[in-house]
Amino acid sequence: GFSRYGAVRLGAEDSRPEFGNLSWVAMLFSAGIGAGLLYWAVIEWGYYLDSPPFGVPARSNEAIEWAASYGLFHWGVNAWAFYCLPALAIAYPFYVRKVPYLRLSTGCLKYLPGGATSKRARVVDFLYMLNLIGGTGTSLGLSSPMIAATLAELTGWNHDFMLEVMVVVFCIAIFGTSAWLGLERGFKKLADLNLWLTLTLLFFVLAVGPTLFILKMGTNGIGLVLQNIVRMITWTDPLTNSRFVEDWTIFYWAWWVAYGPFVGIFVTRISYGRTIREVIFGMLVYGSLGAWLFFIVFGNYALHLELENILSVTGIMNEQSPAAAITQVFGTLPFRELALCAFFVVSVVFLVTTYDSASYTLASVSTKKMRAGENPARGLRLFWACSLGVLPITLMFIDGGIKVILSTTIVVSLPLLALGYIMADSLMSQLREDHGDKPAD
Repeated sequence: GFSRYGAVRLGAEDSRPEFGNLSWVAMLFSAGIGAGLLYWAVIEWGYYLDSPPFGVPARSNEAIEWAASYGLFHWGVNAWAFYCLPALAIAYPFYVRKVPYLRLSTGCLKYLPGGATSKRARVVDFLYMLNLIGGTGTSLGLSSPMIAATLAELTGWNHDFMLEVMVVVFCIAIFGTSAWLGLERGFKKLADLNLWLTLTLLFFVLAVGPTLFILKMGTNGIGLVLQNIVRMITWTDPLTNSRFVEDWTIFYWAWWVAYGPFVGIFVTRISYGRTIREVIFGMLVYGSLGAWLFFIVFGNYALHLELENILSVTGIMNEQSPAAAITQVFGTLPFRELALCAFFVVSVVFLVTTYDSASYTLASVSTKKMRAGENPARGLRLFWACSLGVLPITLMFIDGGIKVILSTTIVVSLPLLALGYIMADSLMSQLREDHGDKPAD
């Protein structure tokens, strides 16, 4: 972003952003992280506490520090760097070279003889669509039990299979409506609402919870990550083979690769008129800081409950479910019903915005031609919105269905990993051709 190409604008030289900075960040964050962040931010430390990295003794002080830190590593700059490359690789030819296809293959044109309509391009886009359907199916499959558990806690209803189906249908209805309303009247308004609701809930937990503990653990966690970033990236656990690297770090990297093209296509659509530097800075800085805020506040609040024996979060995770643990964490807050209600609304809106952006990108890839400023047909967006909702309901009928789709997502992400080099090389080739003599900023 700070190279000679940082000031290159995605669009005409005199173009200006379609969306304001705050709305752009809200839309970026809502699409890029989704409800999965709410799920893992609260409980991910619980898995690391009993099975810490680097051979550290379980539940030791060192294990506690690493448990509060590793989520920042997994969900921070690493994730957004995987998102950033596809966004720029697709946005540049789409806006600057006027390629009329908002698809993953648009970012790979240097390696696609015959262009965006060739058979190779169709294979690339098909792999992307398959991967996105699996990835978003996982998000709804993980999030719907959490939302159902919160609803059951609020209403006294039984948390059973039918309640989870009702939650999924309810979410489908909302993001189907948003998809029908369009980007400006639907998704943007939901993302703006989501931003303010989330910030309110975060600052409420920080204010009424163990504020000093949260701030100290958060600062310590950031410091640990910054001091050990190279070690964390390159650690392969060659001696103990604890499977920590495979089960967590590699899994997350595969998940970010799987989500990268989806986020890249959506970020392309909302980033007209912005410079390359603005997109990189917005994704790496605002995206990472937002994710860190979740882990620092929600995660350390839950960790404090565990350490002070106020609530056995890990015990509930093991004996009941992670969804039950998350709900009971928020149930310990003052103004219990209000806190649970706020968490329920934030969870639903996060999930809806994730699926809304996914239906938009799938509709874009399915559209024959789509130029800058245009949107896919509303009927096509609605079709994909409903189709995406069918998968998690189907998974509920299959024993271990979520694990199956997680494994499938990781497998399909492997060829997408190879596309990373292709997209980077295609982007740099185009920038050199168009701006090779551009002086450094």
